[in-house]
This record gives sequence, structure tokens and C-alpha cells, in this order.
Amino acid sequence: MSGEFIYSPASPGEKDLVPRDDVFEVSVQEGTEFETGERQKAAGLEKGIKVLIIAAASVLVLELLWIFAISPCMPLSRLEISGFSGLGREEILRRAGIGERASYISINPRSVEKNLEAIREVESVRVTKRFPNSVTILMVPRTAVAMAFDKIEGRRTPLYFDRHGVLFKAGSSPAEVQAPGHLVLPVISGLPLGEDRVLPAIYLPLFTSLERIRSAEPRLLQVISEIRVNRKPFDGFDLILYPVHSPIRVRLEPNLNEETLRYVMLMLDVFAEKEQEIEEIDFRTETASYKLKEASSD
Repeated sequence: MSGEFIYSPASPGEKDLVPRDDVFEVSVQEGTEFETGERQKAAGLEKGIKVLIIAAASVLVLELLWIFAISPCMPLSRLEISGFSGLGREEILRRAGIGERASYISINPRSVEKNLEAIREVESVRVTKRFPNSVTILMVPRTAVAMAFDKIEGRRTPLYFDRHGVLFKAGSSPAEVQAPGHLVLPVISGLPLGEDRVLPAIYLPLFTSLERIRSAEPRLLQVISEIRVNRKPFDGFDLILYPVHSPIRVRLEPNLNEETLRYVMLMLDVFAEKEQEIEEIDFRTETASYKLKEASSD
């Protein structure tokens, strides 16, 4: 038995070629919702960052405003005074022109220094401002390098001079005066002290010389009991030294120095061994000369 079988492939219908609407719609909707969520998250993050930046900027502005505008105008948080014990804190502030409500901005360092340097016992003042509200005042007291005596109100009163020849203290005992190393001060006599007790400029280098000798070899000044200023008839002056351990006085030029004093002390030891009674040694020239004591008529 034979027969034929014809196979015809089925052609897809139109319904099969058209995509299903429900499947397409679900895919698009899910993608749209995902993208929208991501955008919302990004927008939220961006907004948060902006808020943080604005907050940080606001804090920074407020801090800068406090530091540069408000704090310097407020009363000082720290006011330190050091180096000088001659006056109390309140008196120093009064003379400096610094009130209780003084601020960083209101203080003029140059003005404060000028006011405090007007104090006779003060040699120099340094005012340092530290932003935003701190001030330090360093006062350097005058140091005595020599003393003299003068009559004040009928009494013999000690006067104290610093290295610049400034008379800064009168009437105090040596223990109450700032002196280098608490050394015994040389006494200077014969100074032309007027009513204002301000020395002429010609005598000021003498005190500078005493300060240099004290710094180099203070023991040299300890062997001198008195330095007399001997004014010349027309101009200038010379010095007469009275040693502590010798009756021989010494005449010198006014430009004292360590080398000269060492030589003087050496010569005094040499002349102390001589039998002649020497009254004075003159070192004003390159060749030293001496003068003998006059024989007593007795």
C-alpha cells in the first residue's frame, strides 16, 4: 500500500508576530522606576553635600568673625608684666595708660613703652601683642654702676647712676638698689650736680667705662674706694683714684679701661715696697711719675 504525505510548515499568524503589549509595558515601567529612584538618590546626596558645605562655610565665617572682629575688641584674656619689681601691677598699668577694659585693638605698644620709660628707674620697655587678645610687657630696670653723695634737704644722701650716667635713685641704701651681682659700688665725687642733677654730656662716658670694666673684671672696681672727678680750669677733667688698700692716690685720664687699672694695681704693689713715702702716682702720660710726701716740719 502506498500513499503520499505532504507537509506544509505552518506560517505564523499575525498574532504571533506582534509583541504582547502587557510584557512591553511592564519592562518599560520597571526601567523608568529604577532610573527615577537613582535620580532621587543622587539629588538627595547632592542636596546633603550642599547643606554640609553651607554649614561649614557658615561656621568658618562665624569663627573668622569672632577671631578678627569680636575677640580683639574684648578685654584682654592675658596681660603679663615682668622684669621690674619697683612698682605694683596697678601702678604700672596706670602709668602705662592701660585700663581695666583695655583690649588688643585699644593698646598702642609705642605709646605704652613711652609712658613706662618715663619712670626714672626703668631703662627700657618692650611691649609685645599676641593676636587676638594677649599682651606682654617686659621692663628692664636701670642697674647702678656707681654712686655719689649730695646734700638733699640738708642731709647727705646717696645718689645712684646707671651705665648711661642717669641718676635714677636717691636716698636708698645700696641693698635696695639694683646693682650687678650685689657688688660694692665705686663712689664718684666731684661731679657737677646742678639743681636738676642731670650730668653734662662730657661726664657720661665715664659711667660707660665703669660698666665695661665691671663686665670684664668686676674685682678691679672692688679695690677702689673713691674716684674723684678733677675738673680742669678751662675744659675737660681727669680722675683721681683712691685705692682701698694703699695710701697712694692715682691720677688718670678719664678714659678708664681694664688694662689701665691692671697696670695701676701692679705699680702700686711695686711702689709699696719702696722706702719713700709716695703721695701720688701720675699715669696721664706714657711715662708714669710720682710725687713724694712733703717732709713734716716737726
